[in-house]
Amino acid sequence: MRYQGLKNGDVVLLRAPTMDDKERSQRFFEGLSPEDRRYLRVDVTRPEYVERRIREAESGEIHRVVAVVDDDIVADGALEVTGDGWHRHQGEIRAIVAQSHRRLRLGALLVQELFRIAEKQEVEKVVAKMAAPQQAAVRIFDRLGFVEDAVLPDFVKDQHGQLQDLIVMSCKLDAVIRELRDFYREDNWPDG
Repeated sequence: MRYQGLKNGDVVLLRAPTMDDKERSQRFFEGLSPEDRRYLRVDVTRPEYVERRIREAESGEIHRVVAVVDDDIVADGALEVTGDGWHRHQGEIRAIVAQSHRRLRLGALLVQELFRIAEKQEVEKVVAKMAAPQQAAVRIFDRLGFVEDAVLPDFVKDQHGQLQDLIVMSCKLDAVIRELRDFYREDNWPDG
């Protein structure tokens, strides 16, 4: 659990979600714009998905972090580490910030917290995947030092059932942490 200040003066609490957050999390996802929700992997406005996400976090299956301001969740992030096999050195990162809290460095704080968790899990390489229309996310990860590994044409279906190209980006964790430290000091953090 960590408290941090945002550019607008708000104090944000970064912590793992619990079942007490079920309604807050539901409100957060329902409050996202239809365009933001369109590219999420599942329809997280459905209560069963919200509950499953929290159970996964509580069990340690997936490492999740929520950002709370004035008792409202304003950002949600996850780090998924497979733990064995070919990908045991990798962790996949996902993050989304409410429109009301973008450009306040909250995205940077959330990603930084996920990287702290990745270090503890001995992750060496961080992977991010997004649908091609999510260009703001692509720019953020690019600025953090991620490189585009692949574009898989028509690889995923968005929430509207339309095929989208999947962009896969990655970066070695130590390089990302260096970039994030430099980035966090800048005033031009894009969309996060």
